[in-house]
Amino acid sequence: MTTHISAALLEVKDLRVQFPGPNGPCQAVRGVSFSMGRERLAVVGESGSGKSVSLRALLGLLPEQAQISGSAWFNGAPLLGLAEQQLSKLRGRRIGMIVQDPKQALNPQQPVLKQLVEMLRWHWPLSRRQAASRALELLAEVDIREPQRVAALYPHQLSGGMGQRVMIAMVLAGEPDLLIADEATSALDCIVRRTILDLIDRQVRQRNMGLVLISHDLDLVARFADRVLVMYAGRVLEELPGAAVHQAQHPYSQGLLACRPHLARAGQALSTLSRDPAWAL
Repeated sequence: MTTHISAALLEVKDLRVQFPGPNGPCQAVRGVSFSMGRERLAVVGESGSGKSVSLRALLGLLPEQAQISGSAWFNGAPLLGLAEQQLSKLRGRRIGMIVQDPKQALNPQQPVLKQLVEMLRWHWPLSRRQAASRALELLAEVDIREPQRVAALYPHQLSGGMGQRVMIAMVLAGEPDLLIADEATSALDCIVRRTILDLIDRQVRQRNMGLVLISHDLDLVARFADRVLVMYAGRVLEELPGAAVHQAQHPYSQGLLACRPHLARAGQALSTLSRDPAWAL
């Protein structure tokens, strides 16, 4: 395995992903390049812009028919083209992912404790008793007040916010260097959404992890991200400091900002986004 000399935690160059279609190949990601350290990077854009596909391609989580090209390195080691056995050791242990709906990620036939114990023993040489004790500690670390009670519950008995806390605990079990939050709060109400993001942000800072926050909410990422990549039609159109999202220069980024509802314009029609075909070239 060739080592890539770089200070970046994750580096991606000219990533391209296409899928076969009835009218020929469909290009979902077209030449995406970025690098990041142990920082908070947000990737924003409309549904279908290639946000999730880009990150899932790096972890080998796309269907077999996906055609992936380009280069990527994680901690200086090649990431693309790894065998499934190598990827399974990387996923969870070095790179963790929080998905949109925890009910789909958790096993509906097993209680929370059993799933956490399985995750911990997969990554660490722990006995069942040691793993069970650590599982309760993890549940407490993600602000679950009654970890023993929650540990005995099944996924269908959890609220959306509680399920997402359990999912975060499972991801933290591997002590990853990089955390990918793929629309992790979009299914939650506004108040719970902020609470969960505060939790993720706190854990990332305490554990000195890198964070990739995939979202369509520009106001949200402006609060949590150090840097923001704006994607459209499989391309990165603009990169901004998180605190400067509202100073975006690209017409697409400005259009996304203009489409947001605002209390000062209550009752007025929302702006619509005009798309220039040249943005997709």
